[in-house]
Amino acid sequence: MAYEQRLVEAARSLARIDKRKPRRANLSRAASTAYYALFHCLAQNCADMLVGGSYSSRTTRAWNQAYRALQHGNTRNRCRNKEIIREFPQDIQEFAKIFCEMQAQRNQADYDPRFVPYRSEVTGDINRVQMCIDRFGKVSIKDRRAFAVYVLLPLRG
Repeated sequence: MAYEQRLVEAARSLARIDKRKPRRANLSRAASTAYYALFHCLAQNCADMLVGGSYSSRTTRAWNQAYRALQHGNTRNRCRNKEIIREFPQDIQEFAKIFCEMQAQRNQADYDPRFVPYRSEVTGDINRVQMCIDRFGKVSIKDRRAFAVYVLLPLRG
């Protein structure tokens, strides 16, 4: 199972760990973990598309560097750039939209002490993340590679 799938499962477990009255901390952590599932999905895509997905055709150091190159704020800003994002297939556009929404949820869950999430909302978000990851994985390699280049490399005129 891929790391992002393990994160989705961890988020699901956190969201349902308390049978009756869910603890705010568990729901907040579930929302945050769901965002990280998207983030790591994209980080792996970037590394696989730029360095190679097969262990035999890549060096670990280069793959790790590409994986770690993804930055939260920069990625959010790129995903918000509707002028460029609309040039990508619909499933990448949706990924970009949900990435921004989930990053905002993560920031609220991690940094706003007054944030009180509802289990139904967090569970819905986790389901959206899972669906988004599934659809993103079915996008053509050509388009996923172009998206990786877009979110990682500086834009030049």
